Amino acid sequence: MRAMSPPAQRPPVPLPARLWIARHGESAGNVALAAALASGDHFIDVSARDADVPLSTLGERQARALGRWFAQCGADDQPTVVFSSPYLRARQTAEILIEAANLPGVSFLTDERLREREFGVLNRMTKHGIHALMPDQAELRQTIGKFYYRPPGGESWCDILLRLRSLWSSLREDYGSGRVLLVCHSVITLCFRSILENLREEDILRIDAESEIANCSLTSYLPRQTPGSPGLDLQTFNFVAPVEQAGEQVTREPDAPRAK
Repeated sequence: MRAMSPPAQRPPVPLPARLWIARHGESAGNVALAAALASGDHFIDVSARDADVPLSTLGERQARALGRWFAQCGADDQPTVVFSSPYLRARQTAEILIEAANLPGVSFLTDERLREREFGVLNRMTKHGIHALMPDQAELRQTIGKFYYRPPGGESWCDILLRLRSLWSSLREDYGSGRVLLVCHSVITLCFRSILENLREEDILRIDAESEIANCSLTSYLPRQTPGSPGLDLQTFNFVAPVEQAGEQVTREPDAPRAK
């Protein structure tokens, strides 16, 4: 019997030389949600669909502050490609940032896999509204848990992880060794941490409970230096110095009600 040859080893897929994940600036939806929660309303007073909610005036200034911070970095510490969620608040953040950072030659693309979590029937509802008007869904969420609960017509965190794993593979194939900036949403940032750091459900939910991700904050990674252990190591999380140094207000309003 002829001995079988061992399968050919594929060359390792390169990792980005630098990865930044930025949450979008404060949006009109963030402002409306904070107002609705403060007054105990059942619904968030936003007329536009979620994909079309723009930045607030403060959010525009936060994005400009983050761009100016990148402008002060050396050429080797600036993005070579910027990916944005297609949602308006994220695209506006990316566009303002690129202009303020003076990165006219940077590649700028949108990717639907970076979009905000879809909330389905719970869209525009506050935690008060969910408990008052959809108590069965509030109870189901409590029973199943935040990580696995999928509202009717919406997504669970696991659904988000599936699309982000696909995006991560694409980024490594097409932009390996590049310096990549992702402009997206708070839950997307947390799910990327889960993928890149191989975190368990309890790990990522603990981070979520402890840290409300600030608008225009940065989470960043560098390639791991340990021989034989490829991957990225977390450098910063929820880094708000660029906004603070510009004298702008740091805001941490959630994108969705943190219903219990």
